[in-house]
Amino acid sequence: MTYKYSFFAALLIAIPFSALSFPAYAADNRETTFTDPTDAGPDFGLQGEYKGTIETKDGEDEFGAQVIALGNGTFNVVGYYGGLPGDGWKRGDEQKSVEGKAANGAIAVQIENSDIVISDGKITITVDGETRGTLTKTDRQSPTIGEKPPADAIVLFDGTSVDQFDNGQIVDGKWLAATNVATKQKFGDHHLHIEFRTPFMPTARGQGRGNSGVYVQGRYEVQVLDSFGLKGANNECGGIYTIAEPIVNMCLPPLSWQTYDMDFTAARYDDDGKKTANARVTIRQNGVLIHDDLELPHGTPGYHAEGPEPDSIFLQNHGNPVVFRNFWVVSK
Repeated sequence: MTYKYSFFAALLIAIPFSALSFPAYAADNRETTFTDPTDAGPDFGLQGEYKGTIETKDGEDEFGAQVIALGNGTFNVVGYYGGLPGDGWKRGDEQKSVEGKAANGAIAVQIENSDIVISDGKITITVDGETRGTLTKTDRQSPTIGEKPPADAIVLFDGTSVDQFDNGQIVDGKWLAATNVATKQKFGDHHLHIEFRTPFMPTARGQGRGNSGVYVQGRYEVQVLDSFGLKGANNECGGIYTIAEPIVNMCLPPLSWQTYDMDFTAARYDDDGKKTANARVTIRQNGVLIHDDLELPHGTPGYHAEGPEPDSIFLQNHGNPVVFRNFWVVSK
């Protein structure tokens, strides 16, 4: 048995990632909703992304892991051969998961001859009593976080005013709330930059966990959701609802600020109102390409139907305290 196989024995015989399912959102999950990391508790400190190298018979292999808090000291640990998603690992590469329970500030999983311990910002892997690798916690940040709008940009929200919106609300004195808010200005072809943050809701599941959406031109929903560590479906973060899953799930842990950078080409219509070309979009989430000149064959439900005229950008409310900032557009 190679070192690599020994280390991953815990993951290889554990729960297949595709088999994971989460129950529906319950109202009492609101009692464990956090918007401030200092109040989020010890599980929040263990949760996050880890990366490093593992010793194998051929040398060392890059490896990444995502630790997802599920409430009450329970966690799902997802391992990625080659590195973290968007940083070495891509959809289709090897990916395994295992569940664990925290005790005394650490998560320990022991299966066969492999011991995996998560504590103090590190994941330590021991095989037959010998350490084979250490993964260190990392806080990835989008390369476009805080990006300043160019001179020709239309600044929709800079933290000071909601004059550009219908139903706009500022929370915590500086963030734009997801309150079914729509831009007063309407757009055709454009480049969009927006930053968002999902809350930490460890006991919530699926669509009840940090849910919102950015409707490009009011017609095509790019999902906002705490999908950290999930597969990356079309109804998860980065997905275009009912149309396409992201190339890779680039969702960062909850309470991290994340970015969408989108280049949108509107659908074309003839003089009789017949659509002659579908809309298209290229999207980068946290600097990583998740949709590449994707054709949008139809609109998505929830706001406006497709049509030839320009339309608003809409931020959907699903009852979760999702917030936005640094929101600007360049019309083409």
